[in-house]
Amino acid sequence: MAATDFANEISALRTTLGTIRAVSDPDALRAQIAELSDKASAPDLWDDTDAAQKVTSALSHAQSELERLDGFTQRIDDLETLVQMAVEEDDEDTLADAEAELVTLRKDLGLLEVRTLLAGEYDQREAVVTIRAGAGGVDAADFAEMLLRMYLRWAERHGFPTQVLDTSYAEEAGLKSATFEVKVPYAFGNLSVEAGTHRLVRISPFDNQGRRQTSFAAVEVIPLIEQTDHVDIPDNEIKVDVFRSSGPGGQSVNTTDSAVRLTHIPTGIVVSMQNEKSQIQNRAAALRVLQSRLLLQRQAEESAAKKAMAGDVKASWGDQMRSYVLQPYQMVKDLRTEHEVGNPQAVFDGDIDDFIEAGIRWRRSLDRA
Repeated sequence: MAATDFANEISALRTTLGTIRAVSDPDALRAQIAELSDKASAPDLWDDTDAAQKVTSALSHAQSELERLDGFTQRIDDLETLVQMAVEEDDEDTLADAEAELVTLRKDLGLLEVRTLLAGEYDQREAVVTIRAGAGGVDAADFAEMLLRMYLRWAERHGFPTQVLDTSYAEEAGLKSATFEVKVPYAFGNLSVEAGTHRLVRISPFDNQGRRQTSFAAVEVIPLIEQTDHVDIPDNEIKVDVFRSSGPGGQSVNTTDSAVRLTHIPTGIVVSMQNEKSQIQNRAAALRVLQSRLLLQRQAEESAAKKAMAGDVKASWGDQMRSYVLQPYQMVKDLRTEHEVGNPQAVFDGDIDDFIEAGIRWRRSLDRA
């Protein structure tokens, strides 16, 4: 790549970063960090563990965001210096290093730019993800477990803490359903584009005749409830059932009636929790998820009413949003964005950032239409 090309590319990177900084507002981040630092240094901070964790988590996130913004400024400056050095010394190896860094910078900055598109009411929230096996029998249950592993590996790649709240195991293999939390800001904004019906096509490992099987799994993503949301549920609207946990477990699991199932009578929404050790913990976790689902339902109803009044007939997400094909060829394709890759194993190992980025950009394009 010629030096003049580098000059144009670096100028474009600075322009993009300038736009991102204008949206992210570093000065507001610094003020937020100062305020949260004062709260974090309060001597009685840990008298309320939940509140303390929220403060420290928010502080860590704000500091990381500011460091990331400042870090990109430094990386672009370093790239410019590297290019100048390579040109002055006519060093092909250094120029190749600069080209590689340019590619990495462009990709990393693109991911950061996507963050600025997450401006929905609940996009900054942590996320609760539920995966359910659909049509396809044991293959669907196995597919549900594959998706659970995919999302947990994605979170692990980014260092995002997760907690599996509930797992319902299928009889032969895989999962009937699983629910987990991703405990990091903007988890909902990112993962909300993963919601929908996922399809797997492969030679079934459970079919002794080696036939090709199509199976489905549903992914639900909701924002984690916060105390300020005030989703009050009267006790007489909740039916509570307790039962013994099933599946693999350790001490205190499978030995007592610690699992909890909450049914919201007016809506029929059912939430089960069994992965905590005590009935009290499972009930608290189930109530939190139930409140989150009711919050999302309320938001959807309000949005639908607004669209009806405005005569909005934009296309919905649709039932089937992504296909994972292992046979007769290798491909993963998002049917909304048309983004596709030819390495399903990498996707199942958690390499889904490009799908998430494409989904966020696609959703934003619909909002602007």
